[in-house]
Amino acid sequence: MRPNRPCRMSDPAQTRPVRKSPWLRGTRSGWLTAAGPVGLAAAITLGLTAAATPLAAQPLGIEVLDEQTGRGVPLVELTTTGGITLVTDSAGLAAFDEPGLMNQRVYFEVKSHGYELPPDGFGFRGVTVQTTPGGWATIRLRRRNIAQRLYRVTGQGMYRDSVLLGRTPPIRQPLLNAQVIGSDSVVNAVYRGRLYWFWGDTHRPSYPLGLFHVPGAVSQLPTDGGLDPAVGVDLDYFVGADGFARATAQMPGEGPTWISGLAVLPDSRGQERMLCGYVKVRPPLTVYRRGLAQWDEASQAFVHVAEFPPDVPLFPDGHALAVEDQGRRYVGFCNPYPLVRVPAQAESFLDLAQYEGYTCLAEGQDPLAATIDRDAQGRPRFAWRRGTRPLDAEIMQKLRQAGRLAADDLPIDLRDALTGQPVQAHSGSVAWNDFRQRYVLISVQSFGQPSFLGEVWYAEAPTPVGPWRQAVKVVTHDKYSFYNPKQHPYFSQDGGRYIYFEGTYTATFSGHDVKTPRYDYNQIMYRLDLSDERLAPAQTP
Repeated sequence: MRPNRPCRMSDPAQTRPVRKSPWLRGTRSGWLTAAGPVGLAAAITLGLTAAATPLAAQPLGIEVLDEQTGRGVPLVELTTTGGITLVTDSAGLAAFDEPGLMNQRVYFEVKSHGYELPPDGFGFRGVTVQTTPGGWATIRLRRRNIAQRLYRVTGQGMYRDSVLLGRTPPIRQPLLNAQVIGSDSVVNAVYRGRLYWFWGDTHRPSYPLGLFHVPGAVSQLPTDGGLDPAVGVDLDYFVGADGFARATAQMPGEGPTWISGLAVLPDSRGQERMLCGYVKVRPPLTVYRRGLAQWDEASQAFVHVAEFPPDVPLFPDGHALAVEDQGRRYVGFCNPYPLVRVPAQAESFLDLAQYEGYTCLAEGQDPLAATIDRDAQGRPRFAWRRGTRPLDAEIMQKLRQAGRLAADDLPIDLRDALTGQPVQAHSGSVAWNDFRQRYVLISVQSFGQPSFLGEVWYAEAPTPVGPWRQAVKVVTHDKYSFYNPKQHPYFSQDGGRYIYFEGTYTATFSGHDVKTPRYDYNQIMYRLDLSDERLAPAQTP
């Protein structure tokens, strides 16, 4: 409703403007619609009630801290006995100013994925707070997650409650940046000294349908004037004339564009080029076209380079990983394991004939019908082969079920280091870690518990292709998704002891009935201390 304008109802004859009275000061509108004398009387009664029970001059500030670190905990739900729920912002703050519940002792149930309060004698996990206007209350939670939740990277209201409580947020755009309400999975890379970020489908405030052709942004690296990654990330979006994030990869064809395999590689002249693969998607989630694109400096967008059938066996898909093998440099593509690679040259990236898959199957054959290459002792012989799809987790499982391969034959047999139960890695990324002197994997699990696609695992291996054996869960979610986790090796600190990763927090695929306000369909950053003794079982001999 606009200020000082009457509200329109379905029947104009039933719309009656009511001039602003003293008890309506502070409302958004100088007019109030009342349908007939009864409606007007009800409005006057409401106004008198408001005068008798004035709103608090200042909200109560509730601060939720990690008892281990003393840092604020984002994404904590505080629910009253009447069902009013607050959610802490990226600083771990919640502003409470509920009329009728101020200057009271109010009970809040406290819930947060991977954090908890001890239960009381009746099994309730919560606190009772004196709701004094302008006052403060502090709640300390025990962290069950090994990884520490830091802040939300994208979306509206990241520091909403901090602003309401008069605190200064650490980022330049704490409430709404480029009109982005929520964004799907991230890919990013360092290009020409800055960090480039790109996301999937993105929501906007003005309509349920937003942007489906890859919004993008840049940020400064921490070593070059950027924020400490423990504090936050200042994103400068590419925006359109309307102020909303604009498309950076609108490729030919109907439907959304999704990019993957983002890599920055030198060309034959030694110039950096930023390249990616892309897919075009039709409902429900059918990939009908694949292609390659490269970044164009003039338009600040990706331009189409090549197109391929959707069933090509090898393609840049997943997060890029720089690797070296026998003195030659390659870029691997983690999905979640880096089982596809190509020479680390821009011209090679654009030539699918140069891509290789890590497999024990005969070159160029269908994976489920292919001959298994074996050595003299009958053991499968794994090698990099052109034109041959690698043995991903799905194919490995089918070949094992058919009795054609045994678990000991495979470089990947990921299991819970504590229980020995299989862990089916769904998506994630691999990076070399100086602190561990190993390659480390951060991956989400398929068919996990208590969430179908929200359990995050840590594993390590001596080579990019394994053996991947032991895994330790580092983040859990209660019936909520956290898919496509992405490591940020350029944020690592203290010689790689601290690593950073983020993922998409969403109710999609989770079966959860209620979406978390502001957080849903957004990126959340975590930090993991690799010196934590709870990670020791993940060490591979």
